[in-house]
Amino acid sequence: MPCWRAGGQGVGDAPMNARTRKLIGGLGILVFLAAYVIAVVNLADHLPDNQLIKLAYYVLSGTLWGAPLIPLITWMNRGR
Repeated sequence: MPCWRAGGQGVGDAPMNARTRKLIGGLGILVFLAAYVIAVVNLADHLPDNQLIKLAYYVLSGTLWGAPLIPLITWMNRGR
């Protein structure tokens, strides 16, 4: 017969504490940013030699990196 707990936690499943969540999230951010920078630099090699295009590319690349991290940062700050 299954053993149920309030809150949906199974037997032996302890909730992840904030320190562990922040450590995992911080490492995830570092890995993502390293991959993002490598991808941005590699894609920049294929741009035409127009300074305005390169400027627009780097402005967009420099600001759009945060959008994919919003769910991870939200998860990291859950359950403070």
